[in-house]
Amino acid sequence: MTRHNPPGRAPPGIADRGAGGDVQGRSPQGVEHSLGGVQLRPPARSTPEETPQRGTDPKAPHPPTTAPRPKSPHPRPEPPKEASPVTPRPPSRKSSEAPTEAQAPQPPAPAKTAKTASTAGTAKTAKATKSAAKTAKTAKTAKPPKTAQTAKSPTARATTPRRRTGVSTAEPLDAGTRGRLLAGAHHDPHSVLGAHPGPDGVTFRVLRPYAQAVAVVTEGTGRAKETRLQLNDDGDGLFSGVLPLRSVPEYTLRVTYDGSEQEMRDPYRFLPAIGEVDLYLIGEGRHEELWRALGAEPMTHEGVDGTRFTVWAPNAQGVRLAGDFNYWDGAGLPMRSLGASGVWELFVPGIGEGTRYKFEITQPDGGHTLRADPMARRTEVPPDTASIVTASHHVWRDEEWMAHRADHPVHEAPFSVYEVHLPSWRPGLTYRELAEQLPSYVADLGFTHVELMPVAEHPFGGSWGYQITGFYAPTARLGTPDDFRHLVDALHRAGIGVIVDWVPAHFPKDDWALARFDGTPLYEHPDPRRAEHPDWGTLEFDYGRTEVRNFLVANATYWCEEFHIDGLRVDAVASMLYLDYSREGGDWAPNEYGGRENFDAVGFLQEMNATVYRRCPGVVTIAEESTAWEGVTRPTDHGGLGFGLKWNMGWMHDSLVYVSKEPVHRKYHHNEMTFSMVYAYSENYVLPISHDEVVHGKQALVSKMPGDWWQRRANHRAYLGFMWAHPGKQLLFMGQEFAQGAEWSEAHGPEWWLLDDTYHSAGDHRGVRDLVRDLNQVYAATPALWERDTVPEGFAWVDGGAAEDNVFSFMRFDAQGSPLLAVSNFSPVVRHDYRLGVMDDIPAWTEILNTDAARYGGSDVHNPEPLKPESTGAHGRPASVQLTLPPLATVWLRPA
Repeated sequence: MTRHNPPGRAPPGIADRGAGGDVQGRSPQGVEHSLGGVQLRPPARSTPEETPQRGTDPKAPHPPTTAPRPKSPHPRPEPPKEASPVTPRPPSRKSSEAPTEAQAPQPPAPAKTAKTASTAGTAKTAKATKSAAKTAKTAKTAKPPKTAQTAKSPTARATTPRRRTGVSTAEPLDAGTRGRLLAGAHHDPHSVLGAHPGPDGVTFRVLRPYAQAVAVVTEGTGRAKETRLQLNDDGDGLFSGVLPLRSVPEYTLRVTYDGSEQEMRDPYRFLPAIGEVDLYLIGEGRHEELWRALGAEPMTHEGVDGTRFTVWAPNAQGVRLAGDFNYWDGAGLPMRSLGASGVWELFVPGIGEGTRYKFEITQPDGGHTLRADPMARRTEVPPDTASIVTASHHVWRDEEWMAHRADHPVHEAPFSVYEVHLPSWRPGLTYRELAEQLPSYVADLGFTHVELMPVAEHPFGGSWGYQITGFYAPTARLGTPDDFRHLVDALHRAGIGVIVDWVPAHFPKDDWALARFDGTPLYEHPDPRRAEHPDWGTLEFDYGRTEVRNFLVANATYWCEEFHIDGLRVDAVASMLYLDYSREGGDWAPNEYGGRENFDAVGFLQEMNATVYRRCPGVVTIAEESTAWEGVTRPTDHGGLGFGLKWNMGWMHDSLVYVSKEPVHRKYHHNEMTFSMVYAYSENYVLPISHDEVVHGKQALVSKMPGDWWQRRANHRAYLGFMWAHPGKQLLFMGQEFAQGAEWSEAHGPEWWLLDDTYHSAGDHRGVRDLVRDLNQVYAATPALWERDTVPEGFAWVDGGAAEDNVFSFMRFDAQGSPLLAVSNFSPVVRHDYRLGVMDDIPAWTEILNTDAARYGGSDVHNPEPLKPESTGAHGRPASVQLTLPPLATVWLRPA
């Protein structure tokens, strides 16, 4: 009788790393087997009484019954009480962690006699068994001499092979092949393991460390029943035998551990599950859907369900697969190298979604390292680090959004971004719970997009996601990849675009991740002067290596295609572009022309942008680039980097310097607010007030402002009004929309209690939030504020030189020439009858937004009636209007 593992239970009869003890329940001797028309009649053998069993000699010391168990890379509960005195139980599993066909240890079975263990089951075989046993009593077998090895070695079983009758002996492996296979350094284990036809029959060879016996079970045809033949034990977990067959039959393996069996398919009977075209494209660095070729892919291969595992490790001596299915011991699952591609592959039957795994890599120096999958699409929740087999089952419902997102170029459309750190926006919420709250909140405030700080998996939460180890996996802290898809889907159905921060500039040095992945600098540059990032203690990618560049380019398209992401904000672009970034003289190596430009990074960014824009219409890429590098948003075919937008770090820095000054001193810094217009059309800009500006002692936006609480809020509101009217798109970090006074902390997120009815100043914060809502609504309805953001025709100063007044006034124009007049007064005084020059063909101007309105918490100084132009010219225009400027406020007017 064959016992199978019960679903959801750990096999209780063996320790993680193997067990000793003799094999119980062998097939009866002398049984005739019919296989492929050939009668196999095992020779007679001595009886158990006449053949000393290993470990039964009272004079010989007993070898240990279990191999030493190495420390697992993942904590497991203490093993339960042992079921037998010979082999301890392995740790129990959760119900969701059912053993698979690849799993080694099995549940114990009752001790079997020769009669009950037989699979022949006919009267003829029983009679043959009895006859063979009787004959065997006449045969005497000499007791093998006791050697030092059998007396002392804890692996005596492995060095004392036993031969099974009914199967011809296979030609032994040469010492070199055997050693490489057992050391995890064989490049092609499929050439040794599995079934291989030859002149004398089919050779079967199986590597099952800690197994007591392995049998080959062939499928019957017609009236013939299945046939089971026991393989010979070659020691060290190797089992082999030759069956007199002309071709390889359909077969399974039955592996015995501590007296109990499990039937499984042989992973080494399958052809590679990855195609030649995939391997060619990987070698060329041009596989734009790399995630479909590398990593763990559940699939049906040659009619069998399982998972294909592939990993790029070109310098490894060997790669083995370890996971919760074999107790993190990869000795029994070596992978094969697929030629010069550097890819290692293994299809494992019976493994499916939810399985945890890693790759055990034999390095060039012979050392071993256990690594997470660089292409893992799902991971454990940090601090655990294993990769998880996954497949998507999400059904998208954002067809309308996807169909129309490319209707208008982003630089000619409204684009107002709310930046969010998902784990701390509402601490404790999952992706699915966020999907119930975030879309409605953002839509109510009128933002067109959210920008999510990095969602890719990262081990240290304090990095905010900017030190990534799982580039293809959304962080498991908030749920599964499909849960993240659900959040994006919900945002799209609410009319909100989704941008994610993407970090191809560097990665951390964790020894289970990308750093020296196969024992050599693989993803990082081999020159330490170009590999080490001095600011963050991380490693920079080797952008000149085609496979590494492919890994990153495919990653960009992966997020856009698999998760329907609408934009990628590329972090730390400047650190990629300059070889001397944050490095002192002598600490960097110049390029081939003696300069400091990193041409490999330039080529990578151009390829990434060109690929994303070609494959994903409507997606925008945004550069966080803080220098004056020319052509960041210029198309690649014109020599640019090819980004759609660039953060205007200069505007952000200069404008914050200005508003942080006391009003009496601002006239000396007037140019800080006007200089941005000197270069405003050199790139397509986003004006960012991001997370970086409200942490690490920089203070929240409202707290940067001078004066008392009323003045700080007024400055805050006036600044937002100026920002929304300035050429460029807008980005505002969470918490700043309601004037949170404290710096942001990833531990507790925005201070939502400031909006609670029980807080005495809640109205002040709600007023600022109401302003942000109105800014976005008026902005979206006014093409002059976004339609010509990137061309000079969309902007004109009215008076950019009123430094003594702390006033800035300018016009914005839409494609038809319709204007909007924006005036900002950064002085705490009311300015009556303030004259501004306007065109003479507009009969009247009406105020459409005033940041000093009472509902925003202001003093409610405004212009209630339409303003009619006078014939008095001013500021180079033929007409002018006189208006009242509220204190510390911005006013927008448009033709009545």
